[in-house]
Amino acid sequence: MASVIIPAHNEAAVIQRCLDSIVDQEGIDSLIVACNGCTDNTADIVTQHYPQVTCLNIDKPSKTNALNEAEKHITTYPIFYLDADTVLQAGAIKKITNVLQEQPQLSLVAPTPIIDTSKSSWPVKQYYKIWLGLPYIKAGVIATCSFIVTERGRKRFNHFPDIINDDRFIHCQFKENEVGNIAGTEIYIRAPRTLYSLIKIKSRARLGNMQLKMLGLCPEPKEKKYTSSMVSKIFSKQFVPAVVYYSIAIIIRIRSWVQLKGIDNYKWEKDLSSR
Repeated sequence: MASVIIPAHNEAAVIQRCLDSIVDQEGIDSLIVACNGCTDNTADIVTQHYPQVTCLNIDKPSKTNALNEAEKHITTYPIFYLDADTVLQAGAIKKITNVLQEQPQLSLVAPTPIIDTSKSSWPVKQYYKIWLGLPYIKAGVIATCSFIVTERGRKRFNHFPDIINDDRFIHCQFKENEVGNIAGTEIYIRAPRTLYSLIKIKSRARLGNMQLKMLGLCPEPKEKKYTSSMVSKIFSKQFVPAVVYYSIAIIIRIRSWVQLKGIDNYKWEKDLSSR
């Protein structure tokens, strides 16, 4: 049996879609929505429509604090940490739990991310054509808006520190042979509609990586070795999306460096265009 944690900050527009994909799945012992700093009716939606869900109403608007508070209520492992704006494939909870029992070498896993760009602008679609093919994305766990940790894996760290990029922090605690996607399971993610929204969330992720490095919180650093594959895309039929990707990546890099200088006053940037 598994525990599921969903941190939620002003997720009234998407929380029902997420919970509807989870509440009737087999293999769940406890399902916790950790509303944090909400100024909308997210908590009301959860308590009124999902009596089987434990709804926490936390004053502090912090995802990592919400995860720490929610973990006080779990009863079983593995723990599924899922973002509120995602949809989990039917049967994924049971299948992932079974695979973890059959393959004890795995400590950190995720379903395969399926990115919906159908409503995204042209630049966003070009960006994802390249991004989805990057080796470190195809390898799994990173950028899936979800991760699942076994009991053995959860002992790697005491608590979630006050950081921006929680999934990179988790990934850094494990070696590559302990990490992977679970074949036949999927999680559905809506891509940003606008270029600005894309730049915001990707800047946040990069800034989070820079913060982890600055704080020394990544004991198993993961190097992104994809320079040669990217160069080959420039000289292929993917020339246009590759140029778009590189251009956006440069903007993201510059923006995150600027944000790093004022990281103590950083305010969480969120994609609202896909909601």
